[in-house]
Amino acid sequence: MKIGILSRKQELYSTSRLVESAQERGHEVQVIDHLRCYMNITSHRPKIYYKGLELRGFDAIIPRIGASTTFYGTAVVRQFEMMGVYSVNESVAISRSRDKLRSLQLLARRGVGLPVTGFAHSTKFTNDLIDTVGGAPLVVKLLEGTQGIGVVLAENKKAAQSVIEAFKGLKADILVQEFISEAQGCDIRSFVVGNRVVASMMRKGEKGEFRSNIHRGGKGSKVRITPEERSTAVRAARIMGLNVCGVDFLRSNHGPVVMEVNSSPGLEGIETATGKDVASMVIEYIEKNATPGKTRSKGRG
Repeated sequence: MKIGILSRKQELYSTSRLVESAQERGHEVQVIDHLRCYMNITSHRPKIYYKGLELRGFDAIIPRIGASTTFYGTAVVRQFEMMGVYSVNESVAISRSRDKLRSLQLLARRGVGLPVTGFAHSTKFTNDLIDTVGGAPLVVKLLEGTQGIGVVLAENKKAAQSVIEAFKGLKADILVQEFISEAQGCDIRSFVVGNRVVASMMRKGEKGEFRSNIHRGGKGSKVRITPEERSTAVRAARIMGLNVCGVDFLRSNHGPVVMEVNSSPGLEGIETATGKDVASMVIEYIEKNATPGKTRSKGRG
C-alpha cells in the first residue's frame, strides 16, 4: 500500500513511529506537510499538489493535524476524500472533535458521562453560570486551548468571576466545568483503534498542578481500566466518528466523565507508559479497512 502521513515534521515521534511501522510491514510511506499542499478543486478530477508535483496513487492517509492548522488541514483531508483515498480519520470527524462545545453536546445527547458544563456569551450572568456547575472550585477553559493551555482552576467564587470576566474581556469563548476533586489531579487516556481500546495510561500532574498533560510535566503510567471505562471510551470515539483517537476521562464518584476526544493523539506517552506498539496497531487497522472510496463522507462534510 501507499500511505500518506499528513504531518508538519517527519522528526516528530508519532510521525516517525508511524513511518517506521508502515515500512516494517512493507508499505510505501510519504510524509506530507499539509500546509504546503495546494489544491485544484474541480468537479470531475480533484487534485492535490505538493512541492510542485501532483500527489497520486495513495491508498490511505493518516491525518496528524495540529489544532492550530485544523481549518486548512481538514480541507486537505477532504480533498483526498474527494479523490477516493481512504482516511483513517475523516475530515468531518476531525472538525467535529476539535469543536469542544459541539463535541460535548454530541456526547451529552448520547448519554456519555461528562463533567457538569456551562457555556454563556454574556458576563451579566456570571454568578448564574458558576452556580450551574455547582459553584467553586471550578475549571474555566478556553474553547481553543490545547495541551492544558487556557485551562484555569478557580478555587473560589471571586477567582472564578475574575477569570471568566478576564477571558470574556479578550472576546474569548469559554467553558465552565465542575472540578472533579476525587480525580486527585489524574486523568486517563485510552487509545482507541477501530472499536476497541488498545492501550490506556494514567496521567498525573506535577505536585500542585491540577492539569495532567504530559506536555505540562505530567507523568504517564500503565493503568487497568474497568469495563465501564472501556465502553465509555469506545462509545465516545464512535460518536465523534473517529477510528483512531485518544479519549481522555476522569474517574468521578459517579463513573467516568469524558473531558476530550483527541483526533491526533500522541504516541510517545502511551507507548512509553504501556510498552505497546500502538503505531503498528494503527497501520494494521488501515490494512484491514483501507479500500478505495470507503470514506463515508466522500468529502461532503
